[in-house]
Amino acid sequence: MTLTYQARLAQSQLTAISRQLEHKADSSVRHKCFLSYHAVDAEEVLAFVESFGDYFIPRAIGVSEDDPVIDSEDNDYIMDRIRSKYLANSTVTIVMVGKCTWARKFVDWEIYSSLRRGKVNRLNGLMAIQLPSGRDANAALPPRMQDNVVRENSRDIGYGRYYTYPTRGGTLQNWIQDAFDARNTRNHLIDNTRARKKINSSCP
Repeated sequence: MTLTYQARLAQSQLTAISRQLEHKADSSVRHKCFLSYHAVDAEEVLAFVESFGDYFIPRAIGVSEDDPVIDSEDNDYIMDRIRSKYLANSTVTIVMVGKCTWARKFVDWEIYSSLRRGKVNRLNGLMAIQLPSGRDANAALPPRMQDNVVRENSRDIGYGRYYTYPTRGGTLQNWIQDAFDARNTRNHLIDNTRARKKINSSCP
């Protein structure tokens, strides 16, 4: 989709704030978190980073239509490139869930790469947060995220967690720590078997 000027501006601001927070001197433990989101929700994600950026180190630049990697048919190459170029040294992926996040193929790719181990890839913790607009729209989770929140026909709770919008920074920090720890404690629950999403779905 073509981004509106407003969404592009919000993404630019989000990038600048993320870089500032990443280099902030802080003695507390702040995990590096990759934020996966639909571009139309950039302003809400920006507000989230402005409110809670003291509790994690945000990395918020994701795959876009401008990246030539998307034209490749080599799935391993695409996922390795997403890891090295976008997820980089993050340890937790936070999926920011708005009305149409579930429909965006690049969100699926970012989740896929977060859950994949390989020569370049290392496993990320995984969690999702419902944005205010997502609550209002009763938004669905991206299917791959849903696969990892609850395993069908199983009593096991999945690898990831899905939370409503936080009201306290300390609460968010605890959620992030849980996702970080899950890389070792819940990695046996990962379900990354779904085929990579090829195109964006239609979202009303």
